[in-house]
Amino acid sequence: MANWISSAIKHPGAFKAKAKKAGESTSAYASEVIAKSKKKPEGEKGSTLLRQALLAKTLSKMRRK
Repeated sequence: MANWISSAIKHPGAFKAKAKKAGESTSAYASEVIAKSKKKPEGEKGSTLLRQALLAKTLSKMRRK
């Protein structure tokens, strides 16, 4: 079950770099990306950035436990 994490992360550190470039923390940037995606039409919700944000949120929840 723990192997899914290594297969889900294709480019380690890419999302964190994007958040740093935007001047935000990883979780704040992920929340912003997810909120913006809710305003988009259904056909545009499969972006790489959105998938990275959702994965970042999932991994942050796992870390707290």
